[in-house]
Amino acid sequence: MKKLMALFSFLKKSRPQSGSRQRSGKPAATGEPTLPTGRQVKRAPAKTRGVGFKLLKEPHISEKATILSEKGKYIFKVYTDANKAEIKKAIANLYGVAVKDVNIINIKTKKRLLRGKEGKKHGYKKAIVTLEKGHKIEILPH
Repeated sequence: MKKLMALFSFLKKSRPQSGSRQRSGKPAATGEPTLPTGRQVKRAPAKTRGVGFKLLKEPHISEKATILSEKGKYIFKVYTDANKAEIKKAIANLYGVAVKDVNIINIKTKKRLLRGKEGKKHGYKKAIVTLEKGHKIEILPH
């Protein structure tokens, strides 16, 4: 029976060594912050530069968007689960500019008829990003 159980030993969870686990409430001497129980806290990575592509889809290019870009406002299509604070951080990290304000517009889906058949025009979420004076984003190179 023991030989059969030895075949499945790889399925067992490995337990930590007896010397590596502290039983007292004191934090471990690793330099990482710990919880009162002695478990370590997972930290987010220090650099969040690559997060922008997860929130921003593309710049929204239209006649109105080009007029607003002269005033320091830029329009981006964003994913529906993005919020203002995340968009602000993503724009600041991705383009290296100071963001003053972020406004969000939800464009709803619309029903359309094409040759007598009903379809829909997909909705999306837009973010209007206002930058501090003196900052610019080069979306379309001239």
